[in-house]
Amino acid sequence: MMMRSHYCADLVGLPETSEVAIAGWVHRRRDLGGLIFLQIRDRSGIVQVTIEPDQGDVFEAADELRSEYVVLVKGNIRNRPENMVNQDMVTGAIEVVASSIECLNKSETPAILIDGHEDVAEETRLKYRYLDLRRPEMAKKFLFRTKLTSALRRYLDAEGFLDMETPILTKATPEGARDYLVPSRTHKGSFFALPQSPQLFKQLLMMSGFDRYYQVVRCFRDEDLRADRQPEFTQLDIETSFMDEEGIMGLMENMIRSVFKEMLDVELPNPFPRMPYSQAMEKYGSDKPDLRVDMPIHTVDDIMQSVDFKVFSGPANDTEGRVGVLNLKGGAEQVSRKKIDEYTKFVGVYGAKGLAFIKVNDRAAGIEGLQSPIVKFLTPDVAEQLLERVGAETGDILFFGSDNSRVVADALGALRLKLANDFELLSNQWKPLWVVDFPMFEEDDGQLQALHHPFTSPKELDPEALKANPTGTLSRAYDMVLNGCEVGGGSTRIHNTDLQQTIFEILGISETEAREKFGFLLDALKFGCPPHGGIAFGLDRLVMLMVGASSIRDVITFPKTTTAACPLTEAPAKVSDAQLSELGIELKKKSAE
Repeated sequence: MMMRSHYCADLVGLPETSEVAIAGWVHRRRDLGGLIFLQIRDRSGIVQVTIEPDQGDVFEAADELRSEYVVLVKGNIRNRPENMVNQDMVTGAIEVVASSIECLNKSETPAILIDGHEDVAEETRLKYRYLDLRRPEMAKKFLFRTKLTSALRRYLDAEGFLDMETPILTKATPEGARDYLVPSRTHKGSFFALPQSPQLFKQLLMMSGFDRYYQVVRCFRDEDLRADRQPEFTQLDIETSFMDEEGIMGLMENMIRSVFKEMLDVELPNPFPRMPYSQAMEKYGSDKPDLRVDMPIHTVDDIMQSVDFKVFSGPANDTEGRVGVLNLKGGAEQVSRKKIDEYTKFVGVYGAKGLAFIKVNDRAAGIEGLQSPIVKFLTPDVAEQLLERVGAETGDILFFGSDNSRVVADALGALRLKLANDFELLSNQWKPLWVVDFPMFEEDDGQLQALHHPFTSPKELDPEALKANPTGTLSRAYDMVLNGCEVGGGSTRIHNTDLQQTIFEILGISETEAREKFGFLLDALKFGCPPHGGIAFGLDRLVMLMVGASSIRDVITFPKTTTAACPLTEAPAKVSDAQLSELGIELKKKSAE
């Protein structure tokens, strides 16, 4: 038998005098002497309950209640007078006049203030997460998440995709991060790995004839964490056969447009703009550019090649170097010398050796209107070309990055976003785009690595041509970026055994190693593998953006800290020697210092 007849928010629109039963927590209690007002809270919201003094036992029961007591309230709907309507509550036009109150459970004073806005340390919030999740602003995020997941499923179901599960206990494969390993008791000395993604299994499903697959799946990566990373996270994983990247991107774009319209009543552009990776890195210093900021990085190598200032002329004449400029419009008077020093320290984190600047005090005066220690190295002609190139006007300040191309991109790309936040330059718009034409490989300490993963198809399909110029090859990959966050990434996959083996060879994965790690995939490719591709969306990150949260920890029910620990359960934790012995594991003891 159900205790409640309605959730709090569902009382809106019911006829006056309707008999109802609500169950939840005492959010707030006010005693006005002759009257007691309770705010009762459940997952849907809050409603006011009024207890009048002539109600005897009901009044006495209400008088005993305190914050966070669990109660069952029965009563009748009553419309509030117009001058007493609470516009800040969904249920602000009504109240429940209590006819009975039952205290189902008492509560100690909570460690987190549920009814209030005081700042609480994140460690405390995570330790008492069950209390933190009671807060209405948190509950709204998770109700939104549930509805969004349902909307995504409905879209994919309607498009003929099949919801299919893949293994959680699997085999370690190189996918860009460390695996979480799980020791096997029945196969002592051997380990399962928790999946970084279902990549190989979803490809095998394509080979099995299930040509449209999706899964809302848990993934695991043992990596250093940031605000938008977690050791375990949720992915909307998608794969389809007999469709190229244009078809997949179109289908996924429609899906995101659909849920934004349904959930936020926002019309996203149709189609999403496309941007090559090379342009994203050159103009924005990032492969996930935030287009809400109208401040591109200008390249001025050609202008600086002949200046008598080696900090500029050196990189300008180096094929691996670059001189880039950011123009902060109207920033000359707002940016103090102290602020410039702060920005110089900031870009140093990204490898920049310094941060040159020029204040444009009078654009019409040419070089005479510029203020900076580096102006003496510029000729009037060079100064004019520079100002023209970056669209400088009186009152602007220019910031320079001069180093190898990667350092300039990283440093100025990060500075661009910092300036945008410091000076509130972010437009209040949704700016989605596809980043395409990624390099197939990147070089790290002389070793080639797949920029996405080794199962992504290159645009160059000839194995010999591919081996002759691997770093000049583009991939058939695509990332969906939204307001500076990568929300989804995918590619057309390799469906040919020879091409897959060629990629392994270029990556330095020997035939023996490839057979050991991916033998099942290489075998499957021989048995009529269809052309296929897919994409995976970070569901946590998408929810974070759509609800306006600052961290994905706010949209994950029980997240880990930035050290991958759980204050609530105190995981990870030590296990007994008996458990280790059963697994055939002996811990190596630290030597005494």
